[in-house]
Amino acid sequence: MQPTASAIESGPLSFADRQKFRMAALNSTAIYVLAYYLVWGVHQAAKFGLSRRLHLRGNWDPSRILYTVADNEWTQHSIIAVYGIGPLLCLGFGFVAFVWYWKRERARPGIFKLLLLWIAFHACNAILGALLADSLRQEGFWYVPDWVMRLGYMANTAVALLAGAVQLTIGRLATVPFLQAHDSHTLMQFQNRRRMVFSTLMTPWLLGGIFIALTKLPYFSMHEFLHLLMMGLLLFSLILGCVSDPFDLTVQGAQPTHVAWGFVVLAVLVALGWRLALSPPHPFG
Repeated sequence: MQPTASAIESGPLSFADRQKFRMAALNSTAIYVLAYYLVWGVHQAAKFGLSRRLHLRGNWDPSRILYTVADNEWTQHSIIAVYGIGPLLCLGFGFVAFVWYWKRERARPGIFKLLLLWIAFHACNAILGALLADSLRQEGFWYVPDWVMRLGYMANTAVALLAGAVQLTIGRLATVPFLQAHDSHTLMQFQNRRRMVFSTLMTPWLLGGIFIALTKLPYFSMHEFLHLLMMGLLLFSLILGCVSDPFDLTVQGAQPTHVAWGFVVLAVLVALGWRLALSPPHPFG
């Protein structure tokens, strides 16, 4: 029998249990930010490296790479290459992270497996979410299907909407893998599922996104904002799956809930290091 909506209404939690959810929110936010920078770093470094190899000119700032190349200097090959290399490498990065999680880490205690899963989520968003986001402004990854298909606005729109639909589908399919990535018996109890998704999905997306934006001001761009926003598609369907799926098992020997200060400090250092390395913007070409 499937649980009803009222079955996941939980009563007041003890102070210790509330602390567990706060710690889970902090850990998840740190892991969200760290995974984002790992995927974003692969994406931007690949784009930068290929741009230099193709002798393109531009500036790399904390939020994006801006080209100073005249329209008549671009070729179809260079457009497809520089705007496609990042998503292509993210596809491989995310696939490896997910396979590593699924084959080796999901049955082990600890939260390293959660980092691997968030890398896979961010990599998915760097492809599907990015295609939908860039199509809104006709920039970035949107150039790749536009120049490959050369079929016009309607075809590009259809591809972008398909990408959004696939992103939603992947979020729903990721429900059990995401639930399996948590050790805490308190978080995994089905009656606490709404608190769990708020702490481990909504809070990282909102607070993590705000933290990323603040550390990149005044360079933070609409381009990156839309990419962060599109992660909500995956998380929306993932949240719906989590609140309806009764799966509540966790690993043997699960570690007590604690603040993973190593991940928290590393996320802050990576964000600040990224900002300092690219501010002022790094010119190339």
